[in-house]
Amino acid sequence: MNDPYSEQIIAQTKKWITDVVVSCNFCPFAAKELKRGSIHYQVIPDANTATALEAALMMLHLLDDTSDIETAFLILPNSFRLFDVYLSLVERAEQLLRQENYEGIYQVASFHPKYVFAGSTNDDPSNYTNRSPYAMLHFLREDSVSRAVDNYPGINEVPERNIAFTKEKGLRYMQQLLANSF
Repeated sequence: MNDPYSEQIIAQTKKWITDVVVSCNFCPFAAKELKRGSIHYQVIPDANTATALEAALMMLHLLDDTSDIETAFLILPNSFRLFDVYLSLVERAEQLLRQENYEGIYQVASFHPKYVFAGSTNDDPSNYTNRSPYAMLHFLREDSVSRAVDNYPGINEVPERNIAFTKEKGLRYMQQLLANSF
């Protein structure tokens, strides 16, 4: 059982997944896994790059050993607050996948409170497709992603649809939606 602090962080993350990711349909596959309870959450209250990567490797081993966990979030609530520093962690996590022979088995998706897509401005509402309450690394099973993508008509239109949705709703709406996750 997690401590009360971690339980609160996990509850906020689940609320964000429900109220933002699923309700806005940013990821057409998230609702199924949320409903199934097949998402694993781990909170590292105070992490540095080394401890975050160590926890990531342990999470990959957990995914290896536990087939009923479809996807996993490593949540870093008090760390990597600067987006550029966080991006370095994402790069290192991707290197870890390669070094540990997990490339093609798992992939990393990135979410951060200050997420900004390359070529975008900070106040572009489309950044909110990847903005989250906390810095986190999301580990997905590559074969599950491939199956889901192969069976989802119009998968290539999802990013454009998400961008159009956020721009139609506007910056204030997206800011409020994220703020309500807390």
